Amino acid sequence: MTAVAQKTVLTGCLAPIDKNGLEQLIANGKANPKVIKTLKCKTVAEGKFRHANYIRNLAPYIVDEPPGLLGDDTAPNPSEASLAALGSCLAVGLHANAVHRGWIVNKLELELEGDLNITAVWGTGDVSEKPVGFTDVRVKVAMECEGVPKAEIDALVDHVKKWSPVANTFTRPVNLEVSA
Repeated sequence: MTAVAQKTVLTGCLAPIDKNGLEQLIANGKANPKVIKTLKCKTVAEGKFRHANYIRNLAPYIVDEPPGLLGDDTAPNPSEASLAALGSCLAVGLHANAVHRGWIVNKLELELEGDLNITAVWGTGDVSEKPVGFTDVRVKVAMECEGVPKAEIDALVDHVKKWSPVANTFTRPVNLEVSA
């Protein structure tokens, strides 16, 4: 029996992206470039270091710590979740821009890794002067589009990095207010 190769347009949800809907989002953004949307999340501690995060009307998004950080290892830890957010944001941007350009995406995978010093143990361990949080993050994009040269994909990756909300959150200062 001979296997038949099938072309799959990756969409992240196994359904095609609505190109008309994408074009409408683009038009709305151009018509109102200063619109700010406030996103919300309610985080509820469940025990140990496991937390349920409530976003919109979705099922809770669970965040936990691995056993080495005294958690139950039931979900990604907060730093891993931030890498997942970055990877997903970049993937959405790559996919949307490819569809906008009329490209057929046959493969879209991102591998992320980040380096951080955890010896401060959330401010209870070694609190000597050092960077807290990621010091280096590396993202490797594997993207294949029918008939699109690697140089154009590389240019798209650079473009998406520049316009990714999560990538910008990683690379520029953000006003953060935490209060009781």
